[in-house]
Amino acid sequence: MNSKVKGVLQVMLIVVLIAAFSYVAFIGIGKANLGNARNIRLGLDLQGGVSVTYQAKKANPTKQEMDDTVYKMQQRVENFSTEAAVYQEGSNRITIDIPGVSNSEEILKKLGQAGSLQFVMYSNLKDKEGNTEPKEGDEVVFEESDIEMDGTMIAEANATNSQNEQTGVSENVVAIKLTGKGTKKFAKLTSEHLREQLAIVYDGKLVSAPVLQNEISDGECIINGGEDFKDRANVEELAATLRIGALPLELENIHHNTVGATLGSEALKSSLIAGVIGLILVMIFMIVMYRLPGVAASIALIFYVLAELLLLNVLNVTLTLPGIAGIILSIGMAVDANCIIFTRIREELATGKTVASSIKNGFSKALSAIIDGNVTTLIAAFVLFLKGSGTVKGFATTLAIGIILSMFTAIIVTRLLLNSFAYLGATNIKLYGVQKERKTIDFMGNWKKYVIISGAVFVLCIGGLIFNAARGSVLNYSLDFVGGTSTSISIDQKTEITDAMKEDALAVVKQASGLNGEVSVSDDKGVKKITVRTTALTEEQDGEVRRQLAEKFAIDQGKIESETISGSVSSKMKQDAVLATLIAAVCMLLYIWIRFRKFATGASAVLALVHDIIAVFTVYVVASSLIQVGSTFIACMLTIVGYSINDTIVVFDRIRENRKGASARADLADVINKSITETLSRSINTSITTFIMVFVLAILGVSSVRQFAIPLIVGIISGCYSSVCVAAPLWYLLSGKGKNNSKAVSYAKKNK
Repeated sequence: MNSKVKGVLQVMLIVVLIAAFSYVAFIGIGKANLGNARNIRLGLDLQGGVSVTYQAKKANPTKQEMDDTVYKMQQRVENFSTEAAVYQEGSNRITIDIPGVSNSEEILKKLGQAGSLQFVMYSNLKDKEGNTEPKEGDEVVFEESDIEMDGTMIAEANATNSQNEQTGVSENVVAIKLTGKGTKKFAKLTSEHLREQLAIVYDGKLVSAPVLQNEISDGECIINGGEDFKDRANVEELAATLRIGALPLELENIHHNTVGATLGSEALKSSLIAGVIGLILVMIFMIVMYRLPGVAASIALIFYVLAELLLLNVLNVTLTLPGIAGIILSIGMAVDANCIIFTRIREELATGKTVASSIKNGFSKALSAIIDGNVTTLIAAFVLFLKGSGTVKGFATTLAIGIILSMFTAIIVTRLLLNSFAYLGATNIKLYGVQKERKTIDFMGNWKKYVIISGAVFVLCIGGLIFNAARGSVLNYSLDFVGGTSTSISIDQKTEITDAMKEDALAVVKQASGLNGEVSVSDDKGVKKITVRTTALTEEQDGEVRRQLAEKFAIDQGKIESETISGSVSSKMKQDAVLATLIAAVCMLLYIWIRFRKFATGASAVLALVHDIIAVFTVYVVASSLIQVGSTFIACMLTIVGYSINDTIVVFDRIRENRKGASARADLADVINKSITETLSRSINTSITTFIMVFVLAILGVSSVRQFAIPLIVGIISGCYSSVCVAAPLWYLLSGKGKNNSKAVSYAKKNK
């Protein structure tokens, strides 16, 4: 095939794919508009609603007990919203998210009920209209004295198959085994009401009404017959309902959150604007820095964003505010692979190779660094997903999707575009740029300066901790880490918040709950709030506080947000924060050790990570009055861990390559200095692109996003610094070459 024709076809393929992705993302397919970005599920922090987490009081609930409870809770919450989600967290917790609702008191009250299963003679039932012939699914009423048995008398209930004695045909049945008390009760019931219908009622609704066909005295029976039993799912559902009623599992409310839609809407809007502005700025930067390859990277970036929107739809990912931050962050990181590739292409062009040959070699030489760097970041995302919860998992999911997509777009899409440009005659090296000869910088000879810089950060961190401790609190912990209840009243933008209003809010909370609190005010993107923080309120206290505040400030309860976290949850979050960071560091150490076949390589990389973690932690210490330590603290730390290790691996990869090409007598310090110098422009450029995205997010985002973005900015700067000035010198020392530093010193003198 003619090269120009091939180039045209490849460009057309990319254009058609981008056009198709755009159509699906912005318009959708079919009447349901499948794939439309508007159909992406939004978390409660973006659309408002109620979230509650229950913990089983039983020490070690079985999988069957947890599965049954999740199933029944799902049925229960669907009465409030068809978009409600119920999912298990860990081995003994269940979280329920109900978007778009505000009547939290009623919801929490109904969800908190243990669930009642009763057996009543059908003849004693009436529906809500008073009819004596209720149907399955109808809400029914009856006298308490009419209850013959309850769910505690059922020991087991399972969907199975049994051979019909009359027809000999195998049929779906529910096999029931009763407790000792239940056996006696049922024996008497079946003898007195033979051939009558026994109604099974769960949470006030008629579930089934089988006929008592035989007298049963051994405590074992089956429910069979009816058209519904031909569908196995119906039989499984009935068995689960019977088991639920028999569960000894009690649930305790350990975290509930009521989120207003106003701030969520503003957060979504500002984050999307930040994403678009950041994307445009990154594209301009790439074109200015890399010329024609920068154009290819920009097109690939558009492809990347559209593909991410489609994947969020296909995978039914719930998009949260930290999730959006993860997408915006990954856009900045997506060009990282391109920076590595384009630098390699320029180096190949500098040796006199053709454009086509340089593109081929550039991709080939960059591949190992791209894979190693992204795998280590994926490790951080995976650990975040395992140890995080709720919004942190949302961040981990979008970050992981972004990392995988970025590798695909860089290795496949960008390569197709660059090859197509070359096929179409764009072979003038001025369009690509040639890597100029760089004077090697003596990084190893300046290691003492780096020690002073890093040491100053450590001293600042320790000094800040001592200063904060003297003031009463080492860090500004959010509810996530200390527990309690936070209640916020949304105030009209035109209304000025006065001291009297703050005092009124405190007084109402104390009157309704009997607890003293601390009051604060905020104005976040035009959304004004008065927030009162107390120790953890009960569901009843929370409901009373919300009612009285709504009455006092003459506003709808939907404008009052509240969040309650128990002490056990906050303690667990602290443990998870430390454990997640340790797990990620160990996994990365093992991966780098295996890939580079030297323990010193992995150890120095991890020590550089510790340096970056301390640098970011210092932000939380020094700016404790502005930035809280909460659930996003874990996400921020592990993101920096993944990001920083990516930079370090690119440097180590170049050191490994240059050592192979160097003579046996070559000084290792010289090789390290040359390698760092060669990768310096890439390290700076990729840090700038990520910095742009996060900086725009910090400027335009709401408060909760800024508290995530600002430490991340420091982490990006520290990650670039540590990869260049900390990791490699540490590796030099740990590998044993630092025992005699005279060569590194002589190198510095020689190059003055």
